This record gives sequence, structure tokens and C-alpha cells, in this order.
Amino acid sequence: MSAQLNHTIVWCRDKRVSAHYLAEILGLPAPEPFGPMLIVKLDNNVSLDFYDNDPPIASQHYAFLIGDDDFDQAFARLQARQQPWWADPGKQRPNEINDYGGGRRVYFDDPDGHLLEMMTQP
Repeated sequence: MSAQLNHTIVWCRDKRVSAHYLAEILGLPAPEPFGPMLIVKLDNNVSLDFYDNDPPIASQHYAFLIGDDDFDQAFARLQARQQPWWADPGKQRPNEINDYGGGRRVYFDDPDGHLLEMMTQP
């Protein structure tokens, strides 16, 4: 048997704000509407389906494996927003880049408090 993740729903207060935020930071195509959702498509045919929900929004973690050049560009966009970032998921190492596994990774919050991670090595 073979199983692959196809999509997941991301609960948010404002799907337009949250979906466009992710697409902008990661340099992805603009979100596309599908029914009541906005869809952000990733390169591996997985999508994040942003769906409005009433607060409180339970924080989730989403990790994105990206190339070195893409990391540089996404990290520059994160810094341009003057958004806090951390080297660890516990948010104990602010303004640092983690080099675990020989790559680079940072953690940051999206507009709904979901903890996002960008990494260059799995």
C-alpha cells in the first residue's frame, strides 16, 4: 500500500490574510479559491487549504523543506516584515538560524499563531 499526504486544512481567522502571507513568504503562486477555501499549492503536489474558523484557533506546526536560494529569499522577506524568528520550536533562541543536520532552519509564527518552519535539510 502507498500513502501520500494530499492536502490539509489550515484553520484561520481570515483565509485571505493567512494564505497570502504563506504564499508571499515562501515565494509561491497566489492562492486559488476552491469552494469556501483558499488553496496554496506546494511543489510536491500537496496543498494547504485555508479555511475561515472562529477563534480560538489551535496552533499547529507546518514545516517546509526548501532549497538554499529559496531559503535566502524567503528569509529576506521574513526579515523585511520585521517579524520575529527563532532557531528552535520552543522559541528560546530568537534571531538565530539553526544549523542542525548541516542545513539551515528557522521558526516563525503566521498571522494565526501557527508555528511555521523553513528548512534546507530534512
